[in-house]
Amino acid sequence: MFSLRLPIPLENTLTPLPGLHTPPSCLRSQTHRFPSLPLIPNPKLRTTLPPPNAAVREESEAFPAGLRSELMPKHVAVIMDGNRRWAKMRGLSASAGHEAGLRSFWRLTELCCGWGIKVLTVFWFSTQNWVRPEEEVDFLMSLFERTMNEIEAFARKGIRISMIGEQSKLPCSLQRMMKKAEERTKENSGLHLIIAVSYSGKYDVVQACKSVAEKVKNGVVEVEDISESLIEQELETKCTEFPYPDLLIRTSGELRLSNFLLWQLAYTELYFDPQLWPDFGKQDLLQALVSFQHRHRRYGATHS
Repeated sequence: MFSLRLPIPLENTLTPLPGLHTPPSCLRSQTHRFPSLPLIPNPKLRTTLPPPNAAVREESEAFPAGLRSELMPKHVAVIMDGNRRWAKMRGLSASAGHEAGLRSFWRLTELCCGWGIKVLTVFWFSTQNWVRPEEEVDFLMSLFERTMNEIEAFARKGIRISMIGEQSKLPCSLQRMMKKAEERTKENSGLHLIIAVSYSGKYDVVQACKSVAEKVKNGVVEVEDISESLIEQELETKCTEFPYPDLLIRTSGELRLSNFLLWQLAYTELYFDPQLWPDFGKQDLLQALVSFQHRHRRYGATHS
């Protein structure tokens, strides 16, 4: 079931709300830090943004009155879409849009921490994104590196970090930072933040099948024993206790999955928000969660 942010049915009991560049190899400039690219200001529009990690340093958000804690999704996945369009509408560079999108990422992380969501998976960078202009890709890598530099901010909030995706395509320096972040936060028991970087849902399934095939080849598994469960144990989301998102949110009004968690989203509730990602905030997340809590999840069964 999916939602286009339609009005909430009145018969429910919840409180309604108001209102071409190839991937870098480890032999090419892997150890340097990517320089931040210049932003192009628009004198007709002034956009004031807080420091990129401001949200995660604040106190946890209070649980909203319009939600029911027992109906909260355990795992929320987000396709953070619309940064470039947001910037274009304001006469800014794509890098300015990605900067603004980073602030929304911090806000979302803070809200999920405060509202009791167990797992948050964000689609940071897809394998298809490597075909974007080299300047833009380098800037996105620099933003991710900046985020990984905030390990202590994550740790103070009790956030556990996991990375999924084809990490071998990323700069070696960034790969080391990612491993450091995972190691530093692996014992944390708060929000489990899964960041999909250079990720492809199709590749995830293929690598799981290859892993199972290798076990068959080595005599560890019989062909007759191959099952959905066995394949699921080899997917990259095996890193979490709750590998299947209950709710997927995609911003910018696009109505597609874009090769994200294709296996894992089989029974996920879909929510498409018209807001561009940098404008997605607290009320938008709240609206998505209220929509989720009004749905009846039957997993193919009839509703009793």
